[in-house]
Amino acid sequence: MATSFSFPTQIQFGTGMLGTVRSLLPALGANKPLVVTDAGLVSTPMFSGAMKVVPTNSPVYSDVKSNPSADEVEAAAVSFIKNGCDAVIGIGGGSALDVAKIVRLSVHQRRWKLADPIPADIGELAPFIAVPTTAGTGSEVGRSSVITIDNKKHVIFHPALLANRVILDPSLTIDLPPKLTAATGADALTHCIESFTSPEFHPLCDGIALEGIHLIARALPIAMKEPTNIDARGNMLVAATMGGIAFQKDLGAAHSLAHPLSAICGLHHGLANALVLPTVMKFNAARKPGVYDRVATAMSAKDAVAAVESLLGEIGIETGLAKHGVKPSQLDALTDQAFDDSCHKTNPVPLTRADLYHLYEEAM
Repeated sequence: MATSFSFPTQIQFGTGMLGTVRSLLPALGANKPLVVTDAGLVSTPMFSGAMKVVPTNSPVYSDVKSNPSADEVEAAAVSFIKNGCDAVIGIGGGSALDVAKIVRLSVHQRRWKLADPIPADIGELAPFIAVPTTAGTGSEVGRSSVITIDNKKHVIFHPALLANRVILDPSLTIDLPPKLTAATGADALTHCIESFTSPEFHPLCDGIALEGIHLIARALPIAMKEPTNIDARGNMLVAATMGGIAFQKDLGAAHSLAHPLSAICGLHHGLANALVLPTVMKFNAARKPGVYDRVATAMSAKDAVAAVESLLGEIGIETGLAKHGVKPSQLDALTDQAFDDSCHKTNPVPLTRADLYHLYEEAM
């Protein structure tokens, strides 16, 4: 047995930590960062406050969409070069952070295309500070960027994509709308559950994933009912980061099903995970009894599947893919992409293409 363990990201957690961003830049050898965010966030008071703690000459790229494309990455790279930037600050959810992360490679390797293998001589990328404003993807501590190319999600992975610094400031998530709080929270839960049940050997990630599940089960309902509860928001932000750390161990079939739902049907990734997670858990539990026993314990429940279904109902996730615009005529195309997606290869139970098709059917 051989593996490797690595948790190198420096994380600063606490209310008001956003105010430390400017002071971090000199140590990183930077003074003119490109700020990457999305159009929905750029008009908020929170973002206006964030811009007060970055250098006054910092340009902003704000055209990142929910499922970012190669065109958005290229536009951000052009802005970086045109403005003579020397660092990137990503402020937003997983989509903004994914673009912020990968734009540094696009700038550094201009001949490289997103669908190509990453060059062996990648070199040193521009410094990157990640500031998540949602508690879901864990992208702030991830080694990968998920970009949609030709209606298919591509996971671009390299350790060089890691952020140099991460700022976890719970106050930035207080104004997150209820539906996004629910969807991103479900995303974090899925990361923790799927990473823990992946058969890969990584006991460090297992421990992190289980505590993440425990935090989410307690904090997510409170964050929904009491949006300004800073303790609940903080626990969710930490739990999301824990999920992002844990899934370096790998994920499972729920993610293979969810990725095409975003690429083809335009569903928010967290919502897509929520809609298929219980179906996948039932499939796995029927074929591998006991696989979710410790998940149940982490959720202070007797049955993990029932506990997950109850939690998703409590936070207002409406089940059924059809209710979210997915059509039966799309199932074949969805299944083709799901089967090509590598995440199901580390599902606790092996799946065939037919299995994935039936899981979509059951989730309809």
